[in-house]
Amino acid sequence: MAVGNRVFLKRPLVSNEILEEFKQIPTANIADCMGRLSALHPRISLKSSPTQPIAVGRALTVKARSGDNLMIHKALNMAEEGDVIIISNDGGNDYRSLMGEIMFAYGIYKKIAGVVIDGPIRDSDAVKSLTLPIYATGTNPAGPYKDGTGEINTPIACGGIAVDPGDIIVMDRDGVIVVPYNDADEVLEGAKEKQALDAANVHAALTGTVDRDWVEKAIKEQGTEIIDAAYSR
Repeated sequence: MAVGNRVFLKRPLVSNEILEEFKQIPTANIADCMGRLSALHPRISLKSSPTQPIAVGRALTVKARSGDNLMIHKALNMAEEGDVIIISNDGGNDYRSLMGEIMFAYGIYKKIAGVVIDGPIRDSDAVKSLTLPIYATGTNPAGPYKDGTGEINTPIACGGIAVDPGDIIVMDRDGVIVVPYNDADEVLEGAKEKQALDAANVHAALTGTVDRDWVEKAIKEQGTEIIDAAYSR
């Protein structure tokens, strides 16, 4: 087997019903019930203008050689409706843009759910108006090479987070969360509970009924000195 230059055609797939339920839950609630450990690094941020507040899809992983997008083109050919093409780019170390308007337009035609790149894109003015969720580290006019090699549907790291083929990718304006496909049911239930608790806490904050005693307790437990005076040099 040609490790480093291979394409797997199959991957685990969660149900459409689970994806639809995740579309109702912000990434922050999902992150909080996953130990706050599954959010991509904020260097990867939203570059387009989705009409829906939350987008969700199945990970179609691409391990691209740094600054090269041949395997990304192959992934576009393979992509199915609802996929999120998520790209490692060798740790995001190359400055070259990996995708631009034409490739994103084809992704829209294929009805993919989004694109997440640990690297730059180009055609930023056009991308800004697209409704396809597009996340990248920045922009650069320098285009990529198309020499290969790389892998599709193998484990990758994107934005400092491990991603397996078929994982659930949840995207909103806060960023991107990766939910392992084996943990989808458990995370979904926990995120629903967290979302309900947050709604109650927001209401309490707005009405002034929130309990803030925990702050004073934590300050006291840390041994913080409280001084009833103004600081002077």
